[in-house]
Amino acid sequence: MRSLDPTERAVVNGLQGGFPLTERPFRDAGAELGLSEGELIDCLGGLVAGGQLSRFGPLWNAELMGGAVCLAAMAVPLERFDKVAELVNAHPEIAHNYERDHELNMWFVVSAADPDRIDQVIAEIECETGLVVRAMPKTREFFVGFRVEV
Repeated sequence: MRSLDPTERAVVNGLQGGFPLTERPFRDAGAELGLSEGELIDCLGGLVAGGQLSRFGPLWNAELMGGAVCLAAMAVPLERFDKVAELVNAHPEIAHNYERDHELNMWFVVSAADPDRIDQVIAEIECETGLVVRAMPKTREFFVGFRVEV
């Protein structure tokens, strides 16, 4: 993966933790960064296409909207990891998926508008992969406010 150029760094650092809720948010965010609306959109598109960002978009509180979220983990044989990741990530309910150096080496978040869909997605993944998914529903929420300067 290539390094970020100074403009990309400014965009990533500048947009963490907030985005304008205005009629033209990309124009307004771009102006704060010294970029035009089109330049900001192109920069973000390039970061996503290049893999420097996995996604750019809002984080919805599914539970406040009537949905549900569940952290899940799997023990995936290393020789199958990429294929299993493809199968898991093919589900639109998967928000993100990470490899960990642990017996449970694949961790992902299932987020769905319908709370019953969480169990359905987990069952589908188990059927598709032949592996056990360990669901870890949230019992208490903490706001961390994580920010990383790049």
